[in-house]
Amino acid sequence: MASPQEPYLVPVERHRIEIEVARSRFITTVDLAETVEDAKAFLASIRAEMPDASHHVYAFRVGYGASVTEGMSDDGEPSGTSGPPTLAVVRGSGIGDIALVTTRYFGGTKLGTGGLVRAYSEAAHIAINELKTEPKIEKRLLGIEIPYSLFEQTKLLIAEHHGETESEDFGAEVMVMARFPLVDVEPFTVALRDLSAGKVTPLVLDD
Repeated sequence: MASPQEPYLVPVERHRIEIEVARSRFITTVDLAETVEDAKAFLASIRAEMPDASHHVYAFRVGYGASVTEGMSDDGEPSGTSGPPTLAVVRGSGIGDIALVTTRYFGGTKLGTGGLVRAYSEAAHIAINELKTEPKIEKRLLGIEIPYSLFEQTKLLIAEHHGETESEDFGAEVMVMARFPLVDVEPFTVALRDLSAGKVTPLVLDD
């Protein structure tokens, strides 16, 4: 079984802000991205939503701490003026599994390299400061095979240990698939063994 990660904050829901700098509009959208594929799909959705924009500058951080994958792009802005400053803000936020896209509609006035760095940094800061986050809780899927006589009591144990039942299959015995916070797996296992006089041990199906 993989060792548990330290808890970290992740976005709760998609959030968007808009600022205007020298008649250019900067629209920043932030969302949860648990994989690189999620981040790419998020960027594609923003491009599809605003296809007439001048630039879609992005940065993402998938994972957290020692296990993190990052990406960013200036998307046609002068090199280093938008993607790196955006990624720096994302890194400094202490948030993992995050993707951020700042969409720019050019307003006719060039901002210069310093102005671009400031504008993209400000847009990212505002969006992240307003973003709702929650701790990411690592979970495990357990397979629990129990006799019918223990079914109702097992359901109570699952609820008491913050488990979420995903499926129930009624055959010769009942097979329950339930997902638990990692910290609750061992206490639930002990409680189920006690309930079944040592006859039932849940099986961890993912790690």
